[in-house]
Amino acid sequence: MQLTADIQNYHFNHILLNAAGVMCQTSTELDAVLASEYTGAVVTKSATPLVRPGNPAPRYYELNNGLGTINSMGLPNEGFDYYMNYVSAKETYKPIFFSIAGLSKQENIAMLHQLQDADFDGLIELNLSCPNVPGKPQTGYDFEATEQILTEAFAFFKKPLGVKLPPYFDIVHFDDIAAILNKFPLAFVNTINSIGNGLVIDQNTDTVVIKPKAGFGGIGGTLVKATALANVRALRDRLNTNIKIIGTGGVTTGRDVYDHLLCGADLIEVGSQLAIEGITVFERLEKELTEILTKKGYHSLDDVRGQLKIIA
Repeated sequence: MQLTADIQNYHFNHILLNAAGVMCQTSTELDAVLASEYTGAVVTKSATPLVRPGNPAPRYYELNNGLGTINSMGLPNEGFDYYMNYVSAKETYKPIFFSIAGLSKQENIAMLHQLQDADFDGLIELNLSCPNVPGKPQTGYDFEATEQILTEAFAFFKKPLGVKLPPYFDIVHFDDIAAILNKFPLAFVNTINSIGNGLVIDQNTDTVVIKPKAGFGGIGGTLVKATALANVRALRDRLNTNIKIIGTGGVTTGRDVYDHLLCGADLIEVGSQLAIEGITVFERLEKELTEILTKKGYHSLDDVRGQLKIIA
């Protein structure tokens, strides 16, 4: 069975890839994701114009019983030029997503100008959803600001551009953000980023488990699956059909991948479980997915994508 997808003129031989933020900060990590025969692409660390060390440690913690993770990394990255040099020199048949996350609209617009003028011919992800930078709100929750930055960007940007969104929790918010996104020729929408500002307490010490923001951080992994699926489904139902969906959140098994497909995802990113398990997670997930599809008698992902059933 061909586990493939397409976004505009880009073909993906496999539907799994890393989420920005996990195993993608250095060229060595990016190479490892590309080298896996079970990944369809790689996403760079969300770049800021200059190098960022991120928040102080401890800033990442794995929850007990496989429930997921909490982090407040704070966008540590090697800076825009580092990733531009990497993608410019890298020879690969797999598509590359260049993720950017400026700390202001001006920074994002400036990086988009650089990407527009560069020879890079991959896809660009505008991250509007990092919840872990102290003092910086998530742009994706400000609908007016989101529309403003996309309006300004598409006035000059002609390459394939998508956005990474925070999770939404209200039906009206799904309606409102979709109405904005449908105004623009977006290549894709990536949903969701981690659920921001959760709090985890160490039972032995009665302290928070991460240092930044007094213990508040983004929740990922198993705990966020239901929210991730709701966002994938709600946006697939509302967005123009030419805007593809990348489903992210709560992917720890092949069944989780299958559920994202049912809700309408074209590609699926793995974050927390990749951090926990390492690069072999992609092989396991694809094999588990294939077993499910074979057992159900499907011959193509087109038989699955968006085919979630509702109760009449």
